[in-house]
Amino acid sequence: MLLVIDVGNTNIVLGVYDEKKLVHYWRTSTDKLKTEDEYAVLVKNFFNFADLDFTDINGAIISSVVPPLTSTLEIMVKKYYNVDPLIVGPGIRTGISITYDNPREIGADRIVNAVAAFNKYGGPLVIVDFGTATTFCAISKKGEYLGGAIAPGIGISTEALFQKASKLPRVEIVKPKSIIGKNTVSGMQAGIYYGFCGQVDRIASLMKEELGKDTKVIATGGLAELIADGSEMIDIVDPFLTLEGLLNIYEKNRLQKGGA
Repeated sequence: MLLVIDVGNTNIVLGVYDEKKLVHYWRTSTDKLKTEDEYAVLVKNFFNFADLDFTDINGAIISSVVPPLTSTLEIMVKKYYNVDPLIVGPGIRTGISITYDNPREIGADRIVNAVAAFNKYGGPLVIVDFGTATTFCAISKKGEYLGGAIAPGIGISTEALFQKASKLPRVEIVKPKSIIGKNTVSGMQAGIYYGFCGQVDRIASLMKEELGKDTKVIATGGLAELIADGSEMIDIVDPFLTLEGLLNIYEKNRLQKGGA
């Protein structure tokens, strides 16, 4: 079985693949202060709930945008799983070309998403990932990673609004019944929800103008399904896009290493 780990600024998502099937997945808060042993205990508890054992894992791959945790989790995998994890980064085979001023600046998760989406849906594509930041990635018809746009994420934006405006409360991010809020909470929910839907639609539509009318817009990340319900541009919601991309990259590099 293959262990895939996607480390984001807010959450770490782990999954276990049996061949090409995702059989288990978990989400936990990102904590840069945890040691490899503490993460091992956490993952062990996840495995216990799924009747898995560390010895069931014979391969691993890690994608991380939090450099301090990359080595922590790499050590954890080596120590407790007895396998050398593949780390997504420069020099790794992805199957897509990157036409970016400095490829090293691109978050590993964005490349992983691009690999999965192009393998699954072809191109051209716009990939919208709702994470700590909301990222928009443009993929050409040939599978080239062209670049994209980065906007503040929904979570950190709404938290900043609560922290900076004394009389505004924290609110649940939901689709409101009306764009015209009748009280402070519903007014904030309307502004947040439809504001971000509008942001997605505007950026995606401008990217489609450059990429072509046949461009598909794929959404992933924690709030993808919610925002897609109010978006006119999102075509497909794929919640496991990043994990699938990690599987794709692992298989490509394993085959290459084996000479297949």
